[in-house]
Amino acid sequence: MEDGSDEEQVLYQTELVQLFSEEDEVRVFFEMLDEELNKVNQFYKTKESEFLERGEILNKQLQILLDLKKILSDRRRKLNAGILPRSSSSSPRNSDFSESPTEMNDGSTDISQTDEVIAALEKNGVNFINSAASRAKTKKGKPKMAMRIDIPATTPTRTISAVTSMLWEDLVNNPKKEGPGDFINRKKIQCAEKMIRSAFVELYRGLGLLKTYSSLNMVAFTKILKKFDKVSNQQASASYLKAVKRSHFISSDKVVRLMDEVESIFTKHFANNDRKKAMKFLRPQQQKDTHMVTFFVGLFTGCFVSLFSIYIILAHLSGIFSPSTETAFMETVYPVFSVFALLSLHLFLYGCNLFMWKNTRINYNFIFEFAPSTALKYRDAFLICTTFMTSVVGAMVIHLLLRAGGFSPTHVDTIPGILLLIFIALLVCPFDIFYRPTRYCFLRIIRNIICSPFYKVLMVDFFMADQLTSQIPLLRHLESTACYFLAGNFRTHEYATCKNGKLYRQLAYVISFLPYYWRAMQCARRWFDEYDLNHLANMGKYVSAMVAAGARLTYATQSNHLWFSVVLVTSVVATVYQLYWDFVKDWGLLNPNSRNPWLRDDLILKNKSIYYLSIALNAVLRVAWIESIMRFRINPVQTHLVDFFLASLEVIRRGHWNFYRLENEHLNNVGKYRAVKTVPLPFHETDSDG
Repeated sequence: MEDGSDEEQVLYQTELVQLFSEEDEVRVFFEMLDEELNKVNQFYKTKESEFLERGEILNKQLQILLDLKKILSDRRRKLNAGILPRSSSSSPRNSDFSESPTEMNDGSTDISQTDEVIAALEKNGVNFINSAASRAKTKKGKPKMAMRIDIPATTPTRTISAVTSMLWEDLVNNPKKEGPGDFINRKKIQCAEKMIRSAFVELYRGLGLLKTYSSLNMVAFTKILKKFDKVSNQQASASYLKAVKRSHFISSDKVVRLMDEVESIFTKHFANNDRKKAMKFLRPQQQKDTHMVTFFVGLFTGCFVSLFSIYIILAHLSGIFSPSTETAFMETVYPVFSVFALLSLHLFLYGCNLFMWKNTRINYNFIFEFAPSTALKYRDAFLICTTFMTSVVGAMVIHLLLRAGGFSPTHVDTIPGILLLIFIALLVCPFDIFYRPTRYCFLRIIRNIICSPFYKVLMVDFFMADQLTSQIPLLRHLESTACYFLAGNFRTHEYATCKNGKLYRQLAYVISFLPYYWRAMQCARRWFDEYDLNHLANMGKYVSAMVAAGARLTYATQSNHLWFSVVLVTSVVATVYQLYWDFVKDWGLLNPNSRNPWLRDDLILKNKSIYYLSIALNAVLRVAWIESIMRFRINPVQTHLVDFFLASLEVIRRGHWNFYRLENEHLNNVGKYRAVKTVPLPFHETDSDG
């Protein structure tokens, strides 16, 4: 093989190219094969150098962490033995390692515990911002670089601390000399250790992917050359494969050696020399598919269909929708069962999303940062959905039978409430049953959404918040259900008590605004973290949706021409805003310069017409609010049924939107070769000027 050097790049050109004339198609074949070999080698070299550099940085980070832990441990041991005097400023909150500003009295020359730690580290060449030794050096001569402990503001406490620090710097136009950000305490060390551990896990995963990339390309070259030998009746594969094996992506062993080094480091420092425990972190095992899940999905689907058919027949025979009983049913049972139905529909569509993402090879686990060992699969989603709906329809049948049997409505109408309490108890159940990791992950995401903008916003957080914006009718039904049971109306059956209350009407505005507010706060937090103006523009979309929702609620109680005009204008503006963001930003479509007209360059689905139909369907479902101002209703039953139908359409639109949103995210990751998570590191070098 001949090496032709072009500045920094090494180009591979095999000698087989010289064996054929320029007109020969075989020469063209080997020229293209050489070109592909160069691409593979250059990509492999680039990624290999990136991982090697990352490995060196992580080793330095780990060494700083180990030095800190060792010195702090020695300091604590000496304090416990009474060798060193305790600082008079130590307190339970700042014990062991914290530095608090105290006045030096009686000419004491003892420096604080933190400064002792930092001074010991600085002897090893590590300087920290605002340390006593660093400030002393500044008078004589500033050190070139200093070290900063940087823990991301992922929790409310850290977020408030970061914002307070920024405001202080803005107010006095000078960074604080000492403050909470400069303390070295046990919690910061633990956070730093967790960050470094996660960084090693991602480094190992990336090295594994690069190793797989090497082996797959070797197999690809082997199969291509075997096919060439078979078609051309020539034996050129052996000599070309020798050239391939001498190329960098096969001959280099740096990746394998770095993987072994990471394994040994992780086993020693993060797994207490337990290799089996270390491998659970570095090579997590995926769940094995079981046919029992598929069996139970089919079983519960059959049960649901049978029970629902029985319910329809019994409802018709008992005359539950007759004028004398329809009001009682719609005001007591309908809201609770509507909550279950809308939630089950959303779960079913999420299962369909998981099925489509899996079949189209969209890496949703990486996008959502789900653990492969506990991530929900589409069969699991269908099992949860069918189990949920079978239980609900079974409760509906029991409710109907007891009501027809002459039991007291006061007792019978508690069945939906009891069912709701059972599902809530199951959701927070601490025992490892019925997908506990998924349940707790869901609760953690809901907590992050409710506490926006204090938690760092991840992809899964704002994805779930978008789902909530499509479930406002469900939240309204929860409001009426809570009022019905908490106010004791199930005993008196005075249905108008809640709806006529002033607090109930005010809460309707709050509940309609909350999902959009949470989503807007997430956009504000992302702008605060990334300084990307697109997030502020996205926040404007949710603000416009809040205004439109408030106008429609007001129009429902004050039907006049003024509010009709306000509803029309605000809803049209919000809808156009949402449609633009759906198609251009979330889906990445409507690109006039794309090779696929008005779509995007890369498409996962082969049939382009599906994308055009999806654009039209999303646009139609986005304008379903027109019914709220046209009011195509005759009686209370039809009113509730139309409301439920429109709520179901919005859930279907959201499930349809989900696929294209993740498709666009996946293609962006593929285009930028993102296959592993970038974990921020705790220790950063910065200029000593601060």
